[in-house]
This record gives sequence, structure tokens and C-alpha cells, in this order.
Amino acid sequence: MRIALGVEYAGSAFCGFQSQPSRCGVQDALEEAIGQIAGHSVGVVAAGRTDAGVHAVSQVVHFDTDAMRPDAAWVRGVNTHLPPSAAVLWSCLVAGEFHARFAAAARHYTYVLLMRPERPGLFAGRVGWYHHQLDVGAMRDAAAALVGTHDFSSFRAAECQAKSPVKTLWRADVSSDGALVRFELSANAFLHHMVRNIVGALVAVGSGKMPARWAGDLLAARDRTQGAPTFAPDGLYFAGAEYDTRFGLPPTVRKVAVS
Repeated sequence: MRIALGVEYAGSAFCGFQSQPSRCGVQDALEEAIGQIAGHSVGVVAAGRTDAGVHAVSQVVHFDTDAMRPDAAWVRGVNTHLPPSAAVLWSCLVAGEFHARFAAAARHYTYVLLMRPERPGLFAGRVGWYHHQLDVGAMRDAAAALVGTHDFSSFRAAECQAKSPVKTLWRADVSSDGALVRFELSANAFLHHMVRNIVGALVAVGSGKMPARWAGDLLAARDRTQGAPTFAPDGLYFAGAEYDTRFGLPPTVRKVAVS
């Protein structure tokens, strides 16, 4: 049978989601903890494989098992074997056709940025940082040019293994609340470092280094070397993935709360 889990984690405690030889990935921690409850080794598949330092408020994973356990065992039981920086939020028995990665119709990311002269202390590791005020309106205008189905090669990491750079970005919103700026991005899928590269480009616009129209020009160039530096992972959160209601999952997208 196949079990889906909702998981949250602080990315600063891991070397990314994907399993590593040193066993420092979120996947490693999950597989070990679930295996303790299942009584056998398991393989975990995630909706999105986040990089080192990137957080998740609603990562969706699945695994297969023959072990009959109540939902409480897959939640509270697994949590007793996880490190403090990761926790299972819910468990759901799903059909065998469900796949955390391939069944996802949309993915959502939030980047939270602190703009002030002083580096973050209380929010260290939880937010990105820029040392000057940013023009949120200009960044919002620039982000609008990225919405739609495009070749996002200008925002793709050199080591990206995606078969195609063409993705559909449905949402690219920029808002502020005091010194905190939120970038909300939703797409059918994301390229490696795509969100952090988009944030880097928008910050270049917000700081006045580039005009708002530059985001569209950069998109059309399809050349990563013309873009801004990749922004830090600290403020990036995987907010969840969307699935067809036929799978009967609990809510799989959560708002990022940093205040």
C-alpha cells in the first residue's frame, strides 16, 4: 500500500532534501524514521527536492509499505525518530497511482526577504537579507513580465537536469509588510535554482541597479550568464504542491508565517 505524508522542516539543518552518502538529507532522516515504524527499509519520493538551506512548510512525500499501522503511528510515531528540525504533519492512505512528484499539478514557493541595514539575528537562517530599502512596486512590475509559459533558461542553474527549460509560471507576486518582503511564486514545475534566480533579478530591479523592463529582457535572452547572482537559500520555503481531489489528501499548501 502507498502512504502519503505532509512534512515540514528547517532546511538549515540539512544538506537538502535528496539523500546523500553522508546521510545528511531530509530524505535520509525520513527514510530512517519511517523504517523504524514500518519495520523495514523504505524509499521516500517528494513533491519537490529542495536545496541545502531551503525550508518546507508543506512537503508532500509518499512511500510504499506492507506494514499495517494507524495514522497516528505514521505521524507521532515517525516524529519520535526524526530530528527536531523536521516533523510529519499528517498521514493519508492513497491509491497506488498517486505519486508525490508526478501527480503534482502545481508547486508553490515563498521567499521571505528582510530589508534593513543590519543583518538578521532573530530570523537568521529563516529569511534572506538585503541591506537597503527596495522598490516593491518596481519588483512587482518586473515580476509580472515573467508570468506565463516561457523558456526560463536565464533563471536556470548550470547543473539543472530538467529535460526542458519551458515552464508555466502562474503567479509571481511581490508584497511587503514593514521590513519583510514576500515573493510568492506558483508554477507547474520549477527549474533548479529558478526561484532564487528570479528573486536575485527582482532585487536587482528593486535596488535600482536595473529597470523593471530588464526582467522581461532577461527572460527573452535565455542566457543565465546575463542574470543576477543566485540569491541565498535562507528565505526560501517550499509551500506545497497541488493534487487532484480524487486522491483525498488533506490540505497540501500552507502559508509561510515569518513574523
